[in-house]
Amino acid sequence: MSVREINFDGIVGPSHNYGGLSLGNLASARNLGKVSQPRAAALQGLDKMRANLALGLTQGIFLPQPRPARAWLNELGTSPEEADPALLANAMSASAMWAANAATVSPGVDTGDGRTHLTVANLRTMVHRSHEWPATLAQLRVAFADPSFTVHGPVPPTFGDEGAANHMRLCASHGIPGVEVFVYGLSGGPFPARQHLEACRAIARRHRLDPGRTLFVAQSEQAIAAGAFHNDVVAVANERVLFAHEQAFADRDAFLAELEGKFPEMELVEVPAAEVSLEEAIRSYLFNAQLITRPDGGNSLIVPEEVRETPAVWRWLQRHLAGNGAIRDVKVVDVRQSMANGGGPACLRLRVVCDPATVDPRFLVDEARLDRLGEVIARKWPEEIAVSDLVAPALIRDIEQARAELLAACDLGELI
Repeated sequence: MSVREINFDGIVGPSHNYGGLSLGNLASARNLGKVSQPRAAALQGLDKMRANLALGLTQGIFLPQPRPARAWLNELGTSPEEADPALLANAMSASAMWAANAATVSPGVDTGDGRTHLTVANLRTMVHRSHEWPATLAQLRVAFADPSFTVHGPVPPTFGDEGAANHMRLCASHGIPGVEVFVYGLSGGPFPARQHLEACRAIARRHRLDPGRTLFVAQSEQAIAAGAFHNDVVAVANERVLFAHEQAFADRDAFLAELEGKFPEMELVEVPAAEVSLEEAIRSYLFNAQLITRPDGGNSLIVPEEVRETPAVWRWLQRHLAGNGAIRDVKVVDVRQSMANGGGPACLRLRVVCDPATVDPRFLVDEARLDRLGEVIARKWPEEIAVSDLVAPALIRDIEQARAELLAACDLGELI
């Protein structure tokens, strides 16, 4: 068995728009009402995947969900043709593109039964995301139908769960047992804390994790109030490396001491608040980066263009690289359309450690497959969408047809 980490990126859907629906997501609020570019957004995402392939990584995809969410509107006793504009906007959100919120994943080397476990996130805190999980679960059950996986339904909505964006894993290498870290919120000041401790505990039990190699840590209220609505906006881990802002966690010292006790090999790369403020870190999405292991064993950090454009952040990063730190290389990608709605490179992908041969091959891509997907997107995705356009019957028809053609190109008609 050849176990490796696969990045499954969400393809940006044809309804991508700036509806400003996510309380606590400062970029989403800042860009409320602006004209979006769904075609450019989706092609930017494909280019990011190409960059991963060029690094020698294995790359997967998740497909856009049905939009408008007719099944959800039907449960509410209405339809896209009859719903009021505010409700329809929640049914048209393309936020499922941020695959980091799709599920929490524990590889088989960490679990009691040796299977890779995935629990689909309930995303119950935000209305526009609360109806995502059934379509996400359907994709997960197709992609990971092999007996080496166990795919769980959502944690009951009593407790909010927002998936891998609040989960980190540290290990000597991806294919050996590691320490899993669940990050939850208690309070976010003016903004909701989206990940509940009880949801984290439930997932750890479902995944049959060893309590001795599992940690639960509170995100700092200060970070949430500053706009870090998920932990992956202020911290990311990969193998031995924990890359975090100094103010990411509520009790930094206690957390690091406990983590070092369970995983002494940890390499901490911490960005001091005196050099990069929380506001600068969140505006640039320095930590919402893909920290990955290249085939040669080195660590690369895949960051958005906004990191290079934020002087304090770029200076710190260049000093770290010059000092031969744990992060040896930085790759800059353009995902501006996603960033304008509050999602960086890390938001767009779900990490799954497994044998690629056990994954439904329709969810894995190479350059030729990306070319075919890009051709559909270039023909069928809307070039621009204003929020006022969302009620237009012609746009709704075009969005549904575009998704259907992409599913056909992937031979995934069962997801219609």
